[in-house]
Amino acid sequence: MDKIIGQNLCKLRKANSFTQEQVAEYLGINRSTYSNYELGEREMPFDLLERIADLLGCDLTVLMEEDEAVVNEMMVCSFRVDDLSADDLEQIAAFKRIVKNYVKMNELLQL
Repeated sequence: MDKIIGQNLCKLRKANSFTQEQVAEYLGINRSTYSNYELGEREMPFDLLERIADLLGCDLTVLMEEDEAVVNEMMVCSFRVDDLSADDLEQIAAFKRIVKNYVKMNELLQL
């Protein structure tokens, strides 16, 4: 499972044009530690998975998804910007969290 999560993290991070350094700074960890998560060499703690899912604008389940089509669909919705600070990443994650919650609420209302 760590390999799948790592591959999905890498794909989604690159689709968002984030560097490993930017993501590591956002998560409050060393870049080498984050790199090990992407390589599937270490298990990423749940709290960090939740934070990075917000930053990437996806549900936690997408990070664990083995079906590449699901992950590729998420990449279409990615932000693409350069030179972001950790504060910028916090704001992007907060915005994406709001959008995710809005979409979920609409889906529930459709039931």
